[in-house]
Amino acid sequence: MKKLIYLVLFLYFVSPTLEAQSSFSLERSTPEAEGISSKAILDFIDAAEKEIDALHSFMVVKNGKVVSEAWWNPYNSASPHELWSLSKSFTSTAIGFATQENLLSINDLVISFFPNKVPEKTTWQLEQLRVKDLLTMTTGHNKEPFNYDRDDDWVKVFLNSNIPYLPGTHFMYNTPATYMLSAIIQKVTGDKLVDYLFPRLFEPLGIELPQWEMDPLEINTGGWGLHLKTEDIAKFGQFYLQKGNWNGEQLLSESWIEMASSKQVSNGSNPENDWMQGYGFQFWRSRHNTYRGDGAMGQFCLVFPQNQTVIAITSGTNNMGQIMQLTWNILLPALEKKTLPTDIKAHQDLKNKTASLALKPVVGKKSSSLQKKWLKKKRYFPQNGQGIKSIEFQMKKGGNTLYIEMENGTETIPFGYGKYVKSEIKNHLPHTNSRRSSYIPSSSLRYHKNKKVASSGAWINEKEFQLRIYLYHTPARMNYNFKFSDLGVTLKCTAENYLGKDSKAETLKSL
Repeated sequence: MKKLIYLVLFLYFVSPTLEAQSSFSLERSTPEAEGISSKAILDFIDAAEKEIDALHSFMVVKNGKVVSEAWWNPYNSASPHELWSLSKSFTSTAIGFATQENLLSINDLVISFFPNKVPEKTTWQLEQLRVKDLLTMTTGHNKEPFNYDRDDDWVKVFLNSNIPYLPGTHFMYNTPATYMLSAIIQKVTGDKLVDYLFPRLFEPLGIELPQWEMDPLEINTGGWGLHLKTEDIAKFGQFYLQKGNWNGEQLLSESWIEMASSKQVSNGSNPENDWMQGYGFQFWRSRHNTYRGDGAMGQFCLVFPQNQTVIAITSGTNNMGQIMQLTWNILLPALEKKTLPTDIKAHQDLKNKTASLALKPVVGKKSSSLQKKWLKKKRYFPQNGQGIKSIEFQMKKGGNTLYIEMENGTETIPFGYGKYVKSEIKNHLPHTNSRRSSYIPSSSLRYHKNKKVASSGAWINEKEFQLRIYLYHTPARMNYNFKFSDLGVTLKCTAENYLGKDSKAETLKSL
């Protein structure tokens, strides 16, 4: 990633701007009343804070009731969160509804839906590719078949790609396969995936205003791009736990739920690896006879059928496996079938803990002895690929602000000492054209006026100021290090918790 300043806006161009309130909330209860101890949940939180960087939210639902929920400030219950590949499980659910309505069969040939985009000379592999092979990630590819940045007609490129293996025989995690499911839904229904799902899934579950990214031809991306609140994720898991039944109505057939969440193909043989327990219809099988939808940087919908439990998690971690390991080690053994004795102290401790959770602000001093010298003037930069023309700090009793002047406008970022200050950034910073780790092209972005951020800053030594910005509709954060000297300022920008790995720092030197 060469244009990390651009990344701030780029991430938010794909994030939702509305903080919708759900019409229907899950019922609330206490942990002990539903058969799990408050102490176990508190132990899970403590371990997660110690070992994972960083959880953004979690919700534990047992017997259909929320027994514990928490958000790490600046993340909150009202803000949708980027789901990444957890979106895939919703896409396969749409295929389930379409089969239920006899709009298609999982044994239909993929080429039958797109006769005008099939190559003149088809391969025998393509001719045998079926909807089921898309669902189970067994398309026969040995690499992802199109480039999200350079290609406009993703369906055509997919159908013209090289398929070296017999479909149905070779598992390879393949996000374009999920995109093709979305394209098929739009082809057979005339509706975008998100619109097709709305009256069938989102509306009955009380999930309002879901937003889903689109490709250059305005087809929902399918394999990523859905933004939902934590409780929405929990509702989806509960819907599957209840075998497609919601409020007494069978929305989706039990047989589909069983197929989607069962092992359809093998994806490895290591009994200790949660990514090698088998794969269903866009759901992973997990250890301990559980299954899940998951997404990059720790977006989880964990379903425990034997324990009548669902756990929804959003995060920005580089270690997704550790989240599940803590779940197996701490929460799973604590799930009981019977009511537990009331534990007033432990329950109050848990409530106090969840009410006070917050991501750590920048650690350092509020001021530097050289601060007035370093910050007294605007700093200009030579022409650069990030488009930054200048920066300027204003440190006042009423608040602190960084101004970043770009070629097309100035971005204003207020920040706090020892805390995060929430604000909105505008459209002054351009989005990036860099490849989003095989995920989304710049040409597909839909623009919104204001993007939500939370910022904290401090002097980490006499000459160096650090600013941290959470893009709290996404898992990502940005670090800006300003190193001052008599010769000017050096600005180093780093994107962290972005698609499972930190980026290399980019450095600019002022004139």
